[in-house]
Amino acid sequence: MSAKGRLDRAFSQALVLPFRRCSRYVLISDCHRGVGTSSDNFLKNQHLYYAAMEHYYRNGFTYIELGDGEELWENRKLRNITEIHEDVYCMFARFEEKGRLHLLYGNHNIVRRKNPAFLEAVILYAESAPEKSLYLTHGHQASFLNSTLWPLARFLVRYFWSPLENLGFLDPTSAAKNYEVKERCEESLRSWAETRQHILVTGHTHRPVLPEEPSFYYNTGSCVHPRCITCIEIQRGEMTLVKWIVEARADSVLYVAREVISGPVEILGPGSCCVLTGDPI
Repeated sequence: MSAKGRLDRAFSQALVLPFRRCSRYVLISDCHRGVGTSSDNFLKNQHLYYAAMEHYYRNGFTYIELGDGEELWENRKLRNITEIHEDVYCMFARFEEKGRLHLLYGNHNIVRRKNPAFLEAVILYAESAPEKSLYLTHGHQASFLNSTLWPLARFLVRYFWSPLENLGFLDPTSAAKNYEVKERCEESLRSWAETRQHILVTGHTHRPVLPEEPSFYYNTGSCVHPRCITCIEIQRGEMTLVKWIVEARADSVLYVAREVISGPVEILGPGSCCVLTGDPI
């Protein structure tokens, strides 16, 4: 099956959620939560992530994780990850109590697809303008190795590339670490979106994308950048690419700050909005 076929299949079974001007969603991908060792790439940004999550919880956003939340290629046991990052999963429980949590799987936590709570794709459906609906998935479907041959890719990462990375070598098959692989993957995703005339939002490549001009392809980036996490906020019918970073005040006190990278880009034009009777969705 081709990349286009894999993406078509994913969205044919997607969960459909409402997308209105009053909707509030935050899209985050590629946390790669590990077991707290030196190879746990999430560890250095965990405080940024938790501060961002508190902000989105207080402000009524629905959290959608676009895959690779857990690093289950380098690590065998999910229990070890949930114990180390217990605060994250407690936060998930708070979102879930409000009905504001949706988790997708990516290639690095594809084994989670056995859990009915984990999805391959979500469509944020704009009833007032269906052509403006947003199609959300991880993006690994663009790669034959990372989708169809994922057991082989996991074996190579777990027993070959992960040990070599500790010595300074980068995995040449990774869309996040190899420029040519990244370019091919993004071109495949962009081609599917343009061919199907769907607005596609993914993660996987770790490269944030939100052009100021109208586009069919967007990317949230990741939570494992060297000094920040990036995500896409959706509110007022607009998408905004933001990053969360550590800043210093004049008195040298450190604090977590939210900074707009790009946008907002209008998706839904002005019009009537639903009446909020509780937490926005």
